[in-house]
Amino acid sequence: MDTSAHSLHFLVEKWLAPSAAMRIRVVRFGRLGSEKRPYVHVEASASSGSRAIFFFRHDDGCWCVFPATRARPCMNGYRLAA
Repeated sequence: MDTSAHSLHFLVEKWLAPSAAMRIRVVRFGRLGSEKRPYVHVEASASSGSRAIFFFRHDDGCWCVFPATRARPCMNGYRLAA
């Protein structure tokens, strides 16, 4: 997998499309939920207005615009040989 395609820098450019006249800043960062997964709140400000988005870090190290799903217990059934 190309990890540069899922880096925080790449995603900020993809989703907020910053320009030379736009100011990008990290508004807030921390850990979320019982599993303490990292998140970052990024804002792009320009004379036309501002846009903001949250990014969430997943277990594989990639940043995404949606939170990671929690690990849930699972069971599998196996057929025994006759």
